[in-house]
Amino acid sequence: MSIKDDSVVQFNYTLRDEQGEVLETNEGLDPIAYLHGHDNMMPGVEDALTGKDVGAKFSVTLPASETYGERNDDAEQRVSVKHLQGASVWKPGMRALINTDEGQRQVTIIKVGKFMATVDVNHPLAARELTFDLEVIDVRDATNEEIAHGHAHGKGGHHH
Repeated sequence: MSIKDDSVVQFNYTLRDEQGEVLETNEGLDPIAYLHGHDNMMPGVEDALTGKDVGAKFSVTLPASETYGERNDDAEQRVSVKHLQGASVWKPGMRALINTDEGQRQVTIIKVGKFMATVDVNHPLAARELTFDLEVIDVRDATNEEIAHGHAHGKGGHHH
């Protein structure tokens, strides 16, 4: 079965930077599962997977516009230090998690005071050309419930 809209796709990945250094991988872990065609995956990765079959292994190099986006130089915000998650002492350059209306977001500390911190809300990989080594593990038709909910269910997907 080939990957198309309304397919649940399970895949493994390794993410590399411009020099080929591994930044992330799910090697040795469960595959990632997502509902194809429902904006649940980076556009460039989803486009690269379209039409592929189980067992396909390939690499694709994508511009920032198709992954984590371009860098926004006006993306600094001041937040209360008590909202930063991930450490008890903060220093510039450290990454923290904050809760937003759209869920958790990773930020980079620019400067920190006793009560407030200035953070960069750009994704740490924004404005970077990235290479994804991809392996399609499984493809199946989505259930009506998955399509209605807009995401994959089960192992590697969303659990209710």
